[in-house]
Amino acid sequence: MKSAAKVEFGDFQTPLPLAREVCGLLGALGIAPDTIVEPTCGAGAFLIAAAEAFPAARLIGFEINTAHLAAAQANLSSTGHAHVEVSQQDFFSHDWDAEVRERGHVLVLGNPPWVTSAAVAAVTGTNLPAKQNIYGLRGLAAKTGKANFDIAEWMLVRLLQALRGRAATIAVLCKSATAQKVLRHAWRSDLRVAAASLYSIDAGAHFDAAVEACLLVASLGAAGPAEAKVFSDLKAIAPTHRFGVAGKGLVANLDTYDRFRHFEGLCPYQWRSGVKHDCAPILELQPLEDGSFANQLGQTVTVEAAMLYPLLKGTELARRGAQATRRVLLPQTRLGDDTAALARTAPLAWNYLHTHRAAFAARKSSIYAKGPAFAIFGIGDYTFSEWKVAVSALHRPAKFVVIGPWQGRPVVFDDTCYYLPFSHETEARVVAEILNSRPCQSFLEALIFPGSKRAVTVELLQRLNLSTLAHAAGMGDRWEQSRQADRDTDQLPLLLCDERESEPAAVA
Repeated sequence: MKSAAKVEFGDFQTPLPLAREVCGLLGALGIAPDTIVEPTCGAGAFLIAAAEAFPAARLIGFEINTAHLAAAQANLSSTGHAHVEVSQQDFFSHDWDAEVRERGHVLVLGNPPWVTSAAVAAVTGTNLPAKQNIYGLRGLAAKTGKANFDIAEWMLVRLLQALRGRAATIAVLCKSATAQKVLRHAWRSDLRVAAASLYSIDAGAHFDAAVEACLLVASLGAAGPAEAKVFSDLKAIAPTHRFGVAGKGLVANLDTYDRFRHFEGLCPYQWRSGVKHDCAPILELQPLEDGSFANQLGQTVTVEAAMLYPLLKGTELARRGAQATRRVLLPQTRLGDDTAALARTAPLAWNYLHTHRAAFAARKSSIYAKGPAFAIFGIGDYTFSEWKVAVSALHRPAKFVVIGPWQGRPVVFDDTCYYLPFSHETEARVVAEILNSRPCQSFLEALIFPGSKRAVTVELLQRLNLSTLAHAAGMGDRWEQSRQADRDTDQLPLLLCDERESEPAAVA
């Protein structure tokens, strides 16, 4: 297992052959820096490669780890480069505005930490910037998973701010998702990115990391188009495609998007996220043959049946024929519900929850901080709709599944799923058919980034113009009729599972 220090500092040392290949590419692109700055130089591989590729440039390296710093100084002494400065420095406390001032053409080079703020917090690390909402998120978005960020992401935004308006180049190795987020912010905030490219690298071969990664090269100093070219590798001459900002957000493939941009609009439904509780070992239960349940700690659990709901996860939704093989205990039915009432209405559940109160108190997310005991998130009337159209956030292509009630209970999803709630089956099935149609799937492919950890988001789903998509799929009349029928009908017959079956009514 990785050491806590390696996790905290995202310590993936760059192999010297890769650093040389990167510097060779930069030279071939015509980049001729006066000063090369590496903010997190590690053992110095990039500085060594830069000394070879740019002998006239002044080299400045910073490193917080004293062992890496000593190695870098020893390694660089053998290069014979006349202008090298390497010193210990904490990136987060350094004055980067002053550092890049009057340096001529600056090339920021390197491999910043491949770690998220949540991962650092999980090992109780301190290698974090002062708490700051770098993207100006508001309300719950600033408190939930959107507030988690890559440390490299924060560093690159800070460097772009320091270099704004200056003739400079940034060339760094990072996760592809980090590069996409940083560029989106730079384009929206007018950080004067003149041109940008992503060159894919094999993170498994170079760093033993199972993640999509790239070399981000950005030319700075003037505002350019909000798009970036994507190359298959460091040797590629021509890009495979372009991504950038278009319509209501970031687009994975601008060429494909241009063909389907008329499918973008405002979704007439509100997409919802599944339940978030951060206490799966306690709240997610497996049925046993004797009618009781087992939690993930191996403990037998007996609670009131009314407190339990069938649960589906994203991986189960992505498989054909989703089956709710487990249950979830929901302490609340609406945000802010006073869970103390359970002592009277569901004493077995209340006692069980109290037995594990320490696990709930240990949850790190701030969304629970001022809530009642055992509070959860992503809960409301929509959670208990009998019919839903759901999709896994983690899988592509996006597959939309109709989920009906099981044994008279509405099926609930975890927070790796998004869904639309419906009162009746008819409209749910028509909407799912529209979403799975070729026009909609083609448009989604233009929006979704290959290799994204969370391929589907609420923001992406809200961009779907259901009316235009329905007509493109030849289903415009059926969709309008289903909506009208459900408005006019108090209750349509429900497609319930046969009592002998052990799975919910689910149709892809």
